[in-house]
Amino acid sequence: MTLPKLAYLTGEYPRASDTFIQREVAALRDIGHEVVTCSIRTTGAEHLVGPEQREEHARTFKVLDTCKSPTRLLRAHLRWMRNPSRYLRALRLAWQTAPKGLKGRAYNLIYFLEAGVLADALAQHGVTHLHNHIAKASCTVAMLASELSGIPYSFTIHGPDIFFEPNHWRIDEKAARAAFVACISDFCRSQLMCFADQTHWTRFHIIHCGVETARYATAPHADKELLFVGRLAAVKGVPVLLDALRGMDRDWHLTVIGDGPDRADLEDKAKGLPVNFVGYKSQAEVAEALAGTDVFVLPSFAEGVPVVLMEALASGVPVVTTRIAGVPELVEDGENGKLVPPGDADALKEALQTLLADPELRRSFGKNGQAKVAAEFEVTAEAARLSRLFCGYSDGTPPTGKRP
Repeated sequence: MTLPKLAYLTGEYPRASDTFIQREVAALRDIGHEVVTCSIRTTGAEHLVGPEQREEHARTFKVLDTCKSPTRLLRAHLRWMRNPSRYLRALRLAWQTAPKGLKGRAYNLIYFLEAGVLADALAQHGVTHLHNHIAKASCTVAMLASELSGIPYSFTIHGPDIFFEPNHWRIDEKAARAAFVACISDFCRSQLMCFADQTHWTRFHIIHCGVETARYATAPHADKELLFVGRLAAVKGVPVLLDALRGMDRDWHLTVIGDGPDRADLEDKAKGLPVNFVGYKSQAEVAEALAGTDVFVLPSFAEGVPVVLMEALASGVPVVTTRIAGVPELVEDGENGKLVPPGDADALKEALQTLLADPELRRSFGKNGQAKVAAEFEVTAEAARLSRLFCGYSDGTPPTGKRP
């Protein structure tokens, strides 16, 4: 069987914070798919933290960079103008799905220009299916490129922030036009079902983000080492974590991996605490840090199903995190971690103290966590499910059920 030739599109690829997409692409290539990676923007140097990112960056098609050439932009759109009815349908779609106001219309017309260039590149590469991650602006470009070229598209929807503005991003129209939608959790799927016509629900499938469990083999842990990995922005709840830690005995140490707009303020708030901010790290460096961790903590206010929690559990590290969105589909309270209410520093402190005081409980939670990730969040298995969707929808025999 000939596997569909795929293109993957995101707003910015590769990013240090989106290594799960890189793993998915690599796993699909291992299955036998040819995958052309595409990025709307050019990734900043701060995200190229390891050889995987640098290699992917070098081979990725950059849409905006290409659009800066008037010749390439004009040539791409002249190609699609040869079919005036299709070109006008795509232009009408850009106009009709634009957010309200002049600014919204202007942005969607820019996305239309980008879509023409992307579609031209896909056609030149012989791509037969386009897949998008995140479902925001880059998915608008994917939808318009599909309308221009006739190449079918699909997307992975994550949340939570896209569900804050579903009408702005027109996820109803994107879902209606997509060959299928990959939802990262049952919770995410249910949120999409709130806004999409029920005639499309059968095409909403569950494909978990995954990890390479072998990368995170269990190693001897240290003594009361805490770890946080994530973007340093308000949504991650790090100030609540610092408040919780300030009320605990000082026989612990916290390492913070990640960067973001709130880093300076958080470093100031952490003064006097045994906390070390180390910036972004590569996948290998995160795995090494997890091997020396006793408890992983993620006090977020809003999430999908964080891949970093999968990585922690795959390392045999128990987690303390918040009871939100799809997180309980991965972290089972009292089995492989502790779930606390978001924004509750006292509950967070109590959960951390309980685990730090009980090495045997940590080991039990860690063992259960490894089993959970191996059974339901292994990237090779999830990529195989996704491949079945690409192949099934391509040849007219789509899989049935939520989990293909």
